[in-house]
Amino acid sequence: MEKIKKVLAIGLSLSMIFMLAGCQTQTVTKSDQQKENQVIAGEAQGHNGPIKLEVTIEEDAIKEIQIIEHEESDFTISVFDQLPEAMIAANSTDVDTITGATVTSNALIEAVKKAIQASGVTLVAKGQDADQNNNKVEDTSTDIVIIGSGGAGLTAAIEATFEGAEVIVVEKNPFMGGNTNYATGGMNAAATKHQEAQGVEDSAELFYEDTMAGGHDKNDPELLKVFTEGSAASIDWLEDLGADLSKISRLGGQSVDRTHTTSDGGAVGAHLMSVFEKNLEKLDIDVRINTKAVEILAEENRVTGIVVETADGSQYTIHAKAVIIASGGFGASQEMVTKFNPAYAGFGTTNNPGATGDAIKMVEKLDAALVNPEYIQTHPTVVAGGNIMITEGTRGEGAILINREGKRFINELETRDTVSKAILEQEGETAFLVFDENVPERLAAVRKYSTNGVLIEADSLANLAEKIGVNSEELEKTITEYNGYFETQLDTAFERRVIAGQLEKAPFYAVEVAPAIHHTMGGLKINTSAQVINNSGDVVEGLFAAGEVTGGLHGDNRLGGNAVADIVIFGRVAGKTAAQSIQ
Repeated sequence: MEKIKKVLAIGLSLSMIFMLAGCQTQTVTKSDQQKENQVIAGEAQGHNGPIKLEVTIEEDAIKEIQIIEHEESDFTISVFDQLPEAMIAANSTDVDTITGATVTSNALIEAVKKAIQASGVTLVAKGQDADQNNNKVEDTSTDIVIIGSGGAGLTAAIEATFEGAEVIVVEKNPFMGGNTNYATGGMNAAATKHQEAQGVEDSAELFYEDTMAGGHDKNDPELLKVFTEGSAASIDWLEDLGADLSKISRLGGQSVDRTHTTSDGGAVGAHLMSVFEKNLEKLDIDVRINTKAVEILAEENRVTGIVVETADGSQYTIHAKAVIIASGGFGASQEMVTKFNPAYAGFGTTNNPGATGDAIKMVEKLDAALVNPEYIQTHPTVVAGGNIMITEGTRGEGAILINREGKRFINELETRDTVSKAILEQEGETAFLVFDENVPERLAAVRKYSTNGVLIEADSLANLAEKIGVNSEELEKTITEYNGYFETQLDTAFERRVIAGQLEKAPFYAVEVAPAIHHTMGGLKINTSAQVINNSGDVVEGLFAAGEVTGGLHGDNRLGGNAVADIVIFGRVAGKTAAQSIQ
């Protein structure tokens, strides 16, 4: 078993840095250097910025790797824990990268290589007989085992623990979070204390109507009722855990401002994962990374546990009174996407590499029912030719979409399917998302796109037009018309109902975007207690599911902000119901 380790923020005072720098400038011979302990700096470009570190070398061996500075996403923090341990154990930089964080892994390895080269030391790799993964292979037992450590799985784990159950969470990736790590826009909820404080009139009924309309009346009405009526309480639940969800805004398909995020507009997924991790430690919940569920065990129609596989291929059984599937969708599996909806063959994806629908395959022998697996959603604003999603909140805070003629062509706050279709109808099947400096000032999550180099930046609209290859007069005309709508909040061209501000403050930004697979709305059939249903309409005893692995809630199109709401609301339902079922 490999339990999640708490990663401490590492920093050095300026005086210590200068002291170390001074030590490095001493004149010594190469042979003397190899005999003495050395602290050597290394640096390489990561996904979001430079990774700076220091390597301590003692007697021709890597003694310590200390991370000094980085700008990588929070969920990749496990790279800075696991890779240094692996390199120290092997006394080599020839180690495997972390799945799902390849760029960060390679940058860290490169920085260590540079430090070692600067030291003049030649490393001799140790034998590989040591078990770097330290995984136990003994069978074990627990009350509830949860497959997946994304938002749904961790919510279920915390809620079940509150109900008195003993819980084990298994995660096939080397880090927790799944697609929750990528969530930026926010969490939708109705009739919350934050809406009331800010004068927003909302209700569970209106939330229900908006979501049903967004899903084209194909949503499961009973699941949707639980969802909308449980949303406000779930905001309170998260804030009781330590979350900050006080800022509200509006994403596509919503009638009012009901998308809750952090007070500075930061990425909601990373924030919630930080909150979850603190509570996992506080509650001493057993989370086993690098541990893949490969089989769900059952006797007759009752689930009895799972078989898991560790990173080295060893397998063992976790016997459990209940199993909760929270393993996410299948958006990263081109095979499954094409199987269920051939129209999306060849599309890129915003999903983490682990979103491969493993659980859907595992429950086949249990005759578990699937609901509309062909319902697959694209996100309209993904960096063209890549997999970086530009949060819908960017449009919510004022960004517009233009084509190669420099003209708007859609209400940017339409539902995702509508905006995606409109972009694919433009020349080149892409569009440009355009905004000004006011947008990242209002929504901190946008700033990272500039940091990691996906944005085109200019000091004037004319220069921006030149850089993206559109007519400057048309672009300036488009912006002038759009800015004019701000005063009246009436977009006469496309009936956009919310214009957060004028696009007037330099620098101006643009990024070329295209649709990519983002969410799989279909999945396991569940009832309002999050119990999995089989093809005969009966409950599979002891089996529960929550999050993107399930189907029915969102209809054939999910509204932005409803995925985070889904994982929390039904994660809580699954955790509570599973715990109560074994009492």
